[in-house]
Amino acid sequence: MAPSINSQQRWRGVYRYLERTGPFANEGFEPGEKVKDFLHTIKVLVVGAGGLGCELLKDLALTGFTDIHVIDMDTIDISNLNRQFLFRAADLGKPKAEVAADFVMKRVPGCKITPYFGKIQDKDEEYYSQFTIIICGLDSVEARRWMNATVINMYDEDDPETLKPIIDGGTEGFKGQSRIILPHFTACYECSLDMQTKPTTYPMCTIANTPRLPEHCIEWASVLEWPRTFPDKKLDGDDPEHIKWLLDQASARARQYDITGVTYSLTQGVVKNIIPAIASTNAIVAASCATEAFKIATNCATYMSNYMMYVGEQGVYTYTFELQKKDDCPVCGAVAIKIDVPANSTLQDLIDLLMERKDIRLKAPSLRTGSGSLYMQAPRALRDATAPNLVKPLRELLEDGGEITVTDQALPISMNVTVRFSD
Repeated sequence: MAPSINSQQRWRGVYRYLERTGPFANEGFEPGEKVKDFLHTIKVLVVGAGGLGCELLKDLALTGFTDIHVIDMDTIDISNLNRQFLFRAADLGKPKAEVAADFVMKRVPGCKITPYFGKIQDKDEEYYSQFTIIICGLDSVEARRWMNATVINMYDEDDPETLKPIIDGGTEGFKGQSRIILPHFTACYECSLDMQTKPTTYPMCTIANTPRLPEHCIEWASVLEWPRTFPDKKLDGDDPEHIKWLLDQASARARQYDITGVTYSLTQGVVKNIIPAIASTNAIVAASCATEAFKIATNCATYMSNYMMYVGEQGVYTYTFELQKKDDCPVCGAVAIKIDVPANSTLQDLIDLLMERKDIRLKAPSLRTGSGSLYMQAPRALRDATAPNLVKPLRELLEDGGEITVTDQALPISMNVTVRFSD
């Protein structure tokens, strides 16, 4: 349905780019009413309604997108109010997606935003296939990897409708980036995994014996106490009950060593490796993402190829370059990953090597060959049955140049790895 006359007045500035061609217009751009109608009718998904998500929803609505969906699993916390400007104190405890959607729709008549309060993993490929463009404003590497792999796995070269451009934005303090991912045509998120900032780590001996910082107490609670108390339950950094349990344990340990500063927000930040967000960085990166979405949707200008870096620590500096696609990418690559291991390696050595590689970043890999399972993380009965293989030499389990299939909780798809023995 086309927007009303009053609603169209809101986007009259945007229409100036769609009513005439220009020197930066992409090949095939056709100005006029048709492209306006397309802008107002396509479905766009915003993943995340936090610092970036709030900015994205506002920017997209004001840019002329009128059928927007947003998905987020978090509720509003008091620590969000300093930069997530769609929320107020009266909204504490409410779902971010729902509050953000209501706020923008009241301020931008003619724009419809459909919220979903839940995890991205709750939705299947049928849900994601309805969108023309997917824009990610996430604060988690794991969530980005899941979205990237899911959307890329949906692509069928025989069906152009399955090509869903991903626009990804991210911030780290005064630094940020935006990028465009065209499944199987450009570098995907997994292709650049080794570019990610290495998470902060603390010496285990300090955590266990001589804590000096509140972060040491939180790490002790999450790394040592949680698995000891809940050996069969995975710690979820987005679960308030899990964070509250860690907070109580870390606070008690901090009191033993006269350490102060253990708070709920710090506990969540350490567990999720969150870097404090800067509102101005969120605004700049979100504006870049919304602009690229507008260019992709209307073809009125050439979209960037394909990665923009922003640095705002000592001024405003941006740099755009083309990130190269990797042929051996485990998600979008055309060939299997090749790994060379010493001839006397055990299966455990191979698993350790997979977990250490920066370009893969596996957490709990399960391995199998065409003839059977080598090691499975779950269910527990299968894990116990395959655990004896961990100490066996690889030569007993597969041939030189053999291919194994690896699955991991970090990815919704499997990857193929070719193992070669070296002397």
